[in-house]
Amino acid sequence: QVQLVESGGGLVQAGGSLRLSCAASETIFSIMTMGWYRQAPGEQRELVAIATTGGRTNYADSVKGRFTISRDSAKNTVYLQMNSLKPEDTAVYYCRVSSWGNEYWGQGTQVTVSS
Repeated sequence: QVQLVESGGGLVQAGGSLRLSCAASETIFSIMTMGWYRQAPGEQRELVAIATTGGRTNYADSVKGRFTISRDSAKNTVYLQMNSLKPEDTAVYYCRVSSWGNEYWGQGTQVTVSS
């Protein structure tokens, strides 16, 4: 069974940067989208950024201009570069990969931004 393994979370001061990575344990065929979501305590999970196989990307308004999603198809890996982090970015970040008939979620990585 495919597993998504996330890394790169941690504690950072406001204004700092982190880079999240999400690697699939094996090749995922017919990928449609690769994306990042986040969930803060007491909040619903929300979309942060998503990239399609066609190269299109979409971002939540709250992260536009600060976060960048990228993917390395050869490595089945998706990245999230997060700059100018704010305390309100504090959450557990999850990666998600969708393919024809399937979706996969990572276990989540904690990002904490101190003020």
